[in-house]
Order: sequence, then structure tokens, then C-alpha cells
Amino acid sequence: MSAPQSYGSILGGGLWSNNQMLVALLGLCPLLATTTSATNGLGMGLATTAVVVCSNVTVSLVRNLVRPEIRIPVFVLVIASFVTLVELIMQAYFYEMYLVLGLFISLIVVNCMIIGRAEAFASKNRVDRALLDGLAVGLGATLVLTTLGALREFVAQGTVFHQADLLLGKAGQALTISLGDDYQGALIAILPPGAFIGLGLMIALKNVIDSLFKRLKAAPKRASAAHPQATGPTPAL
Repeated sequence: MSAPQSYGSILGGGLWSNNQMLVALLGLCPLLATTTSATNGLGMGLATTAVVVCSNVTVSLVRNLVRPEIRIPVFVLVIASFVTLVELIMQAYFYEMYLVLGLFISLIVVNCMIIGRAEAFASKNRVDRALLDGLAVGLGATLVLTTLGALREFVAQGTVFHQADLLLGKAGQALTISLGDDYQGALIAILPPGAFIGLGLMIALKNVIDSLFKRLKAAPKRASAAHPQATGPTPAL
């Protein structure tokens, strides 16, 4: 039996090395459809994070009580319950943001990323690890959603976090960045092709950064191999 992952490995995996949206390419439907602005991406990311954290914790708590034959239906039921709860909270406190995201909040139920973490991790680990995994995966997804939304919004409209008050209230207005009304943007950025182009650039950037870090780690080993230290007794003069 393999040793359990360290907390650092779980956190780093969810945020970067095994980011479900950049590595596994899961959850592409909300990623491509809702990221027309940074605010929309952040709202979708926070909703997804809440669901994946709560479902991971619940699945971990009941993992020894559920028979293997019915585990997937049970996991889906758990996820659907938390999605409904998130929907109700958004309708009560963030109604305008709920209207913007609309159907995609309900579609969190069938997000492969969430059911995948429930099956691959939460059902096999204790609660603290499942909680950290859900938090890391959710925050990793939120970073990708928000970054892609900010990129598309800036290129198309010259703004970042426009209408952030829909999610963060009056405090969100301070986050808004704008190049002014005279900015002539590229409409393609908020169209479906722009979403694919932006995602491709983000994946390419991640691969370049990973490759750079691998080279930096390998450099000391290559230097040691090229200049091995002398061994054996020192010859007499």
C-alpha cells in the first residue's frame, strides 16, 4: 500500500501540478462558457469550491458506510444536495450574479472534476485530507476561471472586474480597472474562439514554467556528473 500524500503535496497538486482544469482538462464547460469576465469567473469558481469542499468532506465521512455498488449514485446525490444549497444561497444573497451564471450553477452537479475527486481521493482518505484536497482543487479552479475571465475581459473591453459589486458588494467597485471608454477591444476574446485561445495560452504557459523548473532542478545533477569529486587516497609528494 502506497504512503499517503503529504499535505504540501495535496495542496501543490490541486493548485498547480495537478490542476484539474489545466492538466486533466476537466470542467471545461463552465470554464469556457462563464469566463467572459473576471467577476463571472470568480463567482463560478467560488461556487465550485464550496461544492467540492463540502462534497469531499461528506464523501470521506460516509465512505465506510456506502457499499461499492452504489457509491457513484450516492456521490452524485451528495453533490446535487450541495449544489442546490449553493443555488439557494446565491438566489438569496447574490441574485444578480445568479442570473448572470444561471444554468451553469446547476451544471456543477455533472462537473467531472467534482465527481472525480470524490471517487479518486475523498472516498479513499480521511476527512482532513479530503478537506484540503477539495480546498486546493477548488482554489486551483477558481484561479484558472478568474485569470481566464480577466484575460478575455481585458482584451475585449479594456476592463478587469467590471461589475464586481454583483459579487462583492460596494467593496468590489474598488477592484475595477478600466482603460476608458475609448478603448477599442477585440470582440473575439469574449466569443467561444477567444475562450479556446486563452485556455490554450494558459496551458502552454504552465508547460513552459514546469519545463523551466525541471531544468533548474536537473542543473545541479548535471554539474555534479560533469565534475565528479576525486576519490581515494591523496598521492604522496
